[in-house]
Amino acid sequence: NGKLSFKSKLLLKIYCFFKLPLISYCKPKIINLSYSKSEVVIPLFRRTKNHFNSMYFGALSIGADFTAGLLVMNLLKKNKSKARLLFKDFNANFIMRGNTDIIFTCTDYKIIEQSILENIKTNNRVNFKLSVNAHSKDGEHIADFTLTTSIK
Repeated sequence: NGKLSFKSKLLLKIYCFFKLPLISYCKPKIINLSYSKSEVVIPLFRRTKNHFNSMYFGALSIGADFTAGLLVMNLLKKNKSKARLLFKDFNANFIMRGNTDIIFTCTDYKIIEQSILENIKTNNRVNFKLSVNAHSKDGEHIADFTLTTSIK
């Protein structure tokens, strides 16, 4: 199931508002969240635009962070893990300007699940790399992100 319930969406919005206000500021919308994929759209509007009327790289980075984090959190919950997530580093490859709403996708569930199971088994910190792809509503490739994720 890729749809979140109204209650789940509301709790996530409240959490972001208080704990991750920059994410809330960009007003992301979850398109799909399952155990194998997360998809988020960041709308292009005054808060997310740069002086070229395209999406500001900070907003693109927030989209990548939020998309990867959602998938990790969903799989932590599935595996009943109490591990906490932190991003250690971030690499971005900007291909072209995003002149529309931007859709972010992360499908690295196998890497995440493997890392969570290792963390549960060993109780040690586990680091792993996640990929997030960004594209326009028209399907144009906007950017690729790699986030080194750490759970403990």
